[in-house]
Amino acid sequence: MNAFNFLAPERSSKPRSNGITMIMDKGMGLKTAEDIMNISGDYVDFLKFGWGTITIHNKKIIEDKIEMCRSYGVDAYPGGTLFEIAYVQNKIPEYFEEASALGFEVLEISDGSTMLPIEKRLSYISEAKNKGFKVISEVGKKDPKEDMKLTLENRVNLIKKDLDAGAYKVLIEARESGQNIGIFDKNGNVKEDEVDYLLNKLPSDKIIWEAPKKRQQVYFILKIGYDVNLGNIPPEETTSLETIRRGLRGDTLGKVNL
Repeated sequence: MNAFNFLAPERSSKPRSNGITMIMDKGMGLKTAEDIMNISGDYVDFLKFGWGTITIHNKKIIEDKIEMCRSYGVDAYPGGTLFEIAYVQNKIPEYFEEASALGFEVLEISDGSTMLPIEKRLSYISEAKNKGFKVISEVGKKDPKEDMKLTLENRVNLIKKDLDAGAYKVLIEARESGQNIGIFDKNGNVKEDEVDYLLNKLPSDKIIWEAPKKRQQVYFILKIGYDVNLGNIPPEETTSLETIRRGLRGDTLGKVNL
């Protein structure tokens, strides 16, 4: 039982389809990751290995980290950039094979840094699902200039097609900085009219909003609710986010209903 358990509102336990928290692993050691899971694992649903980080780390460490995460009910998965690297190198079959051998059960399909034709994108989503992976896709470009070329209508259409192809959830690109990309301006402020547009066109339970900054997390929790899906959370801020979800921090105290 947690300390002062009677003061903390309950929320859904894992596995859950709403209120998802995805943390970003930029190269944590196994012990550091396990310490975070030991204290906050109940509040984490996915751990993403950022970009191509796992290619320069020992395979056994990665396998151990995947298994450790699984023991806490957390799905570890490689970020979409690694998939794009495999695509550029024409090694998608090898990518799927290695992902399975390492023990991954979730994959991310994206085109944030590449010009991946939509037909190939959708076929890779379907292929990954048919191979038994849970697929999270990502919509948006990592280069601000390229991202600005995507209209809101483009984004909505891509998200709908990804879901139809078999994606479990779709990430809204914001990078780990949460600035000058997609729904965030150059200062990291939310473009509220764009969020409203997306919410009017899409099922919110299918979207994971990348929101690495506290004020962004607060915005989405107050806007959508405690059970909004949030991603790219710094691992050390997992507990902070959970307290925001439950109204245990001044930003949301008395403002959320569980």
